[in-house]
Amino acid sequence: GVVFGLSLVYFLSSTFKQEERMVRDRNLLQVQEHEQPIMWKVKFSSGNSSQLSNQCRNSVQGKLLITDELGYICERKDLLVNGCCNVNVPSTKLYSCDSCLPNGCCSVYEYCVSCCLQPNKQHLLERFLNRAAIAFQNLFMAVEDRFELCLAKCRTSSQSVQHENTYRDPIAKYCYGEYPPELLPV
Repeated sequence: GVVFGLSLVYFLSSTFKQEERMVRDRNLLQVQEHEQPIMWKVKFSSGNSSQLSNQCRNSVQGKLLITDELGYICERKDLLVNGCCNVNVPSTKLYSCDSCLPNGCCSVYEYCVSCCLQPNKQHLLERFLNRAAIAFQNLFMAVEDRFELCLAKCRTSSQSVQHENTYRDPIAKYCYGEYPPELLPV
């Protein structure tokens, strides 16, 4: 009887805790009223950086190319010890969109980030943030400035694929634009 009673108490408490978690998760996914703007941490201003002016964050992952937070793209060998691209090297480019299509999708991640950092892309990024689905809101709430937003936006995501295993555009799969590439015919 004691074992049965303890088992019943354990079962009921577990069930109520699970129900509380489900209600909390449902509340997180509820759509906010359209009149209430989403509060984003991203502040758009020129020279936006949380680092000291003589230090740069960069895209890190590129084997051959790197983009720094100022929008410069350079070869990895031309990266300075402070994390910034060496602007005195002729191959270093500012806000380069060399591998990008008009829809904002690029074939090289670093070019996507550099192109996304262009000051004239601010309006596009703000529109994206204001219309972001609630599922993306939690992802993009973690970014603190335009550089982090461009890093996150250019990474491949579920919007870049169709059928969960095929890129919508196998060549230009890194996108900062508002809309994902068109679906390929089946």
